[in-house]
Amino acid sequence: MQYWVSTLVTIFVIYAIISIVLYYVQDYVLFKPEKLPEDFQFDYENQETKEYNLETRDGAIINGLRFFPKGESKGVVIYLKGNSKSIKGWGKFAVDFTRHGYNVLMVDYRGFGKSTGKRSQKAIKRDLQLVYNKVKEKTTEDRIILYGRSLGSGFAAKLASMNNPKKLILDAPYYSLTKVTGRYMPFMPLSILLKYPLPTYKWLKYVQCPIHIIHGTHDKLIPYKSSVKLSQVNAKLTKLYTVIGGGHKNLNNFESYHKMLDDILNKEPKTIDLETTSINVIHSAKKTKKKA
Repeated sequence: MQYWVSTLVTIFVIYAIISIVLYYVQDYVLFKPEKLPEDFQFDYENQETKEYNLETRDGAIINGLRFFPKGESKGVVIYLKGNSKSIKGWGKFAVDFTRHGYNVLMVDYRGFGKSTGKRSQKAIKRDLQLVYNKVKEKTTEDRIILYGRSLGSGFAAKLASMNNPKKLILDAPYYSLTKVTGRYMPFMPLSILLKYPLPTYKWLKYVQCPIHIIHGTHDKLIPYKSSVKLSQVNAKLTKLYTVIGGGHKNLNNFESYHKMLDDILNKEPKTIDLETTSINVIHSAKKTKKKA
């Protein structure tokens, strides 16, 4: 009897230690920021840009970059990126929207690029609402499109639920971050431990604009079925776009992805010049270019 009690106590102690370690290291696991020096100069071929620094109420600085289209603007796409690097690299994807006549605003989350401040789910949501409010000062909401990529999809859904943008586009979104991490740690109390539960499905219930979800069938990080479930949350306003064979980081390398964006952004389909898109941009050195 004493042996079993001792064993159970040992298991409990180990479980508690793992839980504590998980709680404190999750920021390092979830976020892969690239820091940029304050004097770093953004430079993109054939792209006109303007840099912004927005101070938050707690003294943090949120750094952003605006990309301008050629000709008259149709509106603004607020692009919320994934969990890695900085807008230095993510800026290469702005062409997929400027080519359609949209301004693109990309911002770095706290601790990424030139942005500063202590990171938390609440702080990031507050920062992004501040960014949205600043954009709203320059244009009307019926000209604002929210685009959330991977990690940014949850924050984009939250913003859309609290505001009235023209459209919400989710690229490789998760049902909730708790669900994603639960696939790798099924026995951990993640609903308690996670600092960033990001329940996208809860926020989508309150979105009142058209919702467009794009996901690849071969996504091994965030399964395609998560988007299928999300498409059913607010079904009347949602359309699901499937990139056959698409993974998590390479949707832009598929011709079908760019056709989907054309369908979402334009009233009438246009002939796509793929050379003006990000189709040749490789998000990861391990990925190879594919077309479908």
